[in-house]
Amino acid sequence: MAKTDLTAADLNKLTEWDTPTICNGLEHLSSEYRVKSFTVEQMQCFDPSLPPIIGYARTAMIRSMTPPEGKPEDIREMRARYYETISAPPNPSISVIQDLDPTPGFGAFWGEVNTAIHKGLGCLGVVTNGSFRDIDACAPGFQLLGGKVAPSHAWVHLVAIECEVNIFGMAVKPNDIIHADRHGAVVVPEECVKELPSAIDVLTRREAVILEVARSPGFNVEILKKAMADSAEIH
Repeated sequence: MAKTDLTAADLNKLTEWDTPTICNGLEHLSSEYRVKSFTVEQMQCFDPSLPPIIGYARTAMIRSMTPPEGKPEDIREMRARYYETISAPPNPSISVIQDLDPTPGFGAFWGEVNTAIHKGLGCLGVVTNGSFRDIDACAPGFQLLGGKVAPSHAWVHLVAIECEVNIFGMAVKPNDIIHADRHGAVVVPEECVKELPSAIDVLTRREAVILEVARSPGFNVEILKKAMADSAEIH
């Protein structure tokens, strides 16, 4: 579960920056974040104009190439329990769903109905290696980051909930904090949430020194070398 000392304001602060900047900030805090905890494949984004989202992961696994196994009432019960996790605290939630099929995205879990349901339950968006559809009918303001766009839902069904998943290299546990935008997604460790603004401030001031000269008339390699040295002195 999330740490009790994290507030909505702490999370919302991180939406001031895009996901690449959050990744930069995490790298500044620890070099281990250079090689883990983010998506590493290009993803389809439903609405690139939407601002970044941040929330607590609600995880599940799906299949669609074969019919669901088990009694219909058990299948409905799993779907109901999944929706309960979406609305349960801590909030807001982000759905993170791994498609287990040999051809991920064969059937779309996401479309007009599920985006409306999830948005209504307080979910901000989804990160999935699966597919989505109903482009013109998905809930406005609900962000979808998926592996592809596809036309059919086929036999799509849940096979597990509240489990560890992996979306294009990003390993996610239930209630991990996820930051996402049109670039992809990253897991933000709870202990880094309050430290990121100051880390990003340092990086922004370092970059500003280089960007200022790079965009000025007369820019050359010698000026760049000086700017790089000055930038490195900023802490």
